[in-house]
Amino acid sequence: MKKTFYTLLVSCLACVSLQAQTYVLDKTISLPGSGGYDYLSIDKINHRLYVSHGTTVNVIDLQTEKPVGVIEGMKGVHGIAIDNKANRGFISDGQANAVIAFDLKTLKTIATIPVNAKGPDAIIYDPFSDRVFSFNGESNNSSVVDPNTLKQVGTVELGGGPEFAVADGKGLIYNNLEDKSSLNIIDSKMLKVIKNYPLAPCGGPTGLALDPANHRLFTVCRENKGMSVVDANSGKVITTLPIGAGVDAVAYDAETKLIFCSCGDGTTTIIKQKSANEYSVVQTLKTPVRARTLILDERTHKIYLSVAEFEPGTRKALPNTFKVVIYKQP
Repeated sequence: MKKTFYTLLVSCLACVSLQAQTYVLDKTISLPGSGGYDYLSIDKINHRLYVSHGTTVNVIDLQTEKPVGVIEGMKGVHGIAIDNKANRGFISDGQANAVIAFDLKTLKTIATIPVNAKGPDAIIYDPFSDRVFSFNGESNNSSVVDPNTLKQVGTVELGGGPEFAVADGKGLIYNNLEDKSSLNIIDSKMLKVIKNYPLAPCGGPTGLALDPANHRLFTVCRENKGMSVVDANSGKVITTLPIGAGVDAVAYDAETKLIFCSCGDGTTTIIKQKSANEYSVVQTLKTPVRARTLILDERTHKIYLSVAEFEPGTRKALPNTFKVVIYKQP
């Protein structure tokens, strides 16, 4: 009897612990303008959130959670990369086949950098090589930009259609190939793919996040509606967990050990990391339909998702319905 009571007590405490880590709606920030949306990015030093929005980037102060500016004049924004060392940000303009450089303090455009590729999409800054990498969805390659000279200095052939990418800060960049259902490892100094790992049962991988302490990658996949945990050293798929439909982004919180998978079906799947090889779904958070991209603020543990309303039966966003929806731990 005592053993049974003790077991029940431990189970209840575990339930309470997991419940305390679930997320609730915090607030919504309405943003002006029209057009589609893609990546979000955070400047950790200046506490700003950058939100792609059609031909512009909306900028939000994370301390006040109010809009503080707009970067305009582009043709089709996808991603934003932050280089605090150079005090510059970089925007992938997919329709212009260019990378746009801007000043992080003033938000003024500094340069338009043409790249010899089509469809710049994901974009990251790699501190190890001190370079910016745009991942070009229509050219199956990555354009490499020097953030100081503001010139393209190289190209990495990827062997497939790239999606999200993440750098480990030690010279490696991991990048999903959506059409190949595989994962590239790029040497950021040599500017070449040094390994490629198949991701089965993952199909159509999009978002990618890294746990550097445990050498684990989290890749989210549309075709099988799953999140796969991958050993970054060996490429082995350790486990795959069920998530919602239409996933795009994933984020990992190293402090809370939570993983967030934002899905276009109106859900964000929240997964708990129990150990390097053990994971479980702890919440299916209700979010707006088509809120498929997110970013995590590691300082506050809040997650930010962007979304707009659409004309029924179309992919056309309605003007002045764009917003960022914020969720937090209760």
